[in-house]
Amino acid sequence: MDVEILSRLQFAFTIGFHYIFPPMSIGLGIMLVIMEGMYLRTGNKMYEEMTKFWVKIFALIFGMGVATGIVMEFQFGTNWATYSRFVGDVFGSALAAEGIFAFFLESGFLAILVFGWNKVSSKMHFFSTIMVTLGAHLSAVWIVVAGSWMHTPAGYRIVGEGLEARAEIYDFWAMVFNPSSVERLSHTIGGAWLTGAFLVLSVSAYYYIKNRHIETAKTGVKIALIVAFIASLYQLYTGHSSAVQVYEYQPAKLAAFEGHYETAPGDLYLFGWVDEEKQETYGVKIPGMLSFMLFFDTEKPVKGLNEFPIDERPPVNIIFQTYHLMVAIGMFFIGFTALGLFMLWRGILFKQRWYMFIAVFSILLPHIGNQIGWMSAEIGRQPWIVYGLLKTKDALSKTVSSDEVLISLVMFGLIYLLLLVLFLFLLNKKIHHGPEDYKLIAAKDEMISTKEAH
Repeated sequence: MDVEILSRLQFAFTIGFHYIFPPMSIGLGIMLVIMEGMYLRTGNKMYEEMTKFWVKIFALIFGMGVATGIVMEFQFGTNWATYSRFVGDVFGSALAAEGIFAFFLESGFLAILVFGWNKVSSKMHFFSTIMVTLGAHLSAVWIVVAGSWMHTPAGYRIVGEGLEARAEIYDFWAMVFNPSSVERLSHTIGGAWLTGAFLVLSVSAYYYIKNRHIETAKTGVKIALIVAFIASLYQLYTGHSSAVQVYEYQPAKLAAFEGHYETAPGDLYLFGWVDEEKQETYGVKIPGMLSFMLFFDTEKPVKGLNEFPIDERPPVNIIFQTYHLMVAIGMFFIGFTALGLFMLWRGILFKQRWYMFIAVFSILLPHIGNQIGWMSAEIGRQPWIVYGLLKTKDALSKTVSSDEVLISLVMFGLIYLLLLVLFLFLLNKKIHHGPEDYKLIAAKDEMISTKEAH
């Protein structure tokens, strides 16, 4: 198999596996802040034990994220040396900022978060929870900034020629706030909030169905539904904003999202199929709606794929499918959480076991949405690895063979399979154990206080 395809598959596999964990840690961090904040506000031991339980889950996820994230960086030097030389200044500064301002903050306060119970004051512990959550968000900021620069380069100049050419930063903040960074960061963070909320919703619904930790489960469901509903609406807004930005700076990608070949008023497909040979799109569509969403005018032409050279068009059908599946999942989030909150308001939510059953398995959808959203964005950038500056086929290492990449890909696959099995085993073990019985703990504390008083 071609070394370019294998190298792309290897990087997609490693980053896809890694990306299971950061959205969970970012979203779960928000949930921890809410839970522990409720404990400080109410003094209810249930919130404290709920927080302690989810801190254990958070620590496991954080550890997996760190272990799988380190691997990706080595591939820049092994498989993508030309790319690394070209963007080294840009990526180096962003990754350095991520390490200094985000990772150290997150990992520094993690010890207090995990082991600081009853060793520091409750307010100090809550502060550490906020700092860990802030660090997780800042980590996303710098990674997304680096990735966004590849889509919409800014604040750079090219120095050198030929194989020695590289992008050099001359305006750091222009690089940071490149045209797509804010929209992409907003959408990424919203997806992470959804992932954390649905993790809590899934486990809480499982406890309720199994008739375990009932009060804790009900509280977890309520908190998760509120956060998930807000995040799902936020995703609708950021998704629209991102699409408008994509059309402005990467119009070929937006055209591929909707299988739009001819420059004409754009239709919005609900679902369909793209025949790339015939350059035709079939499916259920809303005429003129794409133009309306971009320009608030159903008759305004949208630039089609035929405006671009064939060798500068992305693969169409695959990103058409992933994009529309992502949108469908996003709409499900809005409907599902809105229905849950409505039933909660009516006082009938916890009588609907079918809803709880769906909620248990709903944790899969944010992960699917995160993965296919990333696929849509990155495959849609092809054939460019740095849009308009460097093509993917020109970014490879010159001395790496396809056999070497294939062997390493198989090895990564086996190692990551073992890591996944270990992660699921430990996660399942912690979930089956569940939070401690806060009523029993409160009773023991009261007995100890009574004995000390006597």
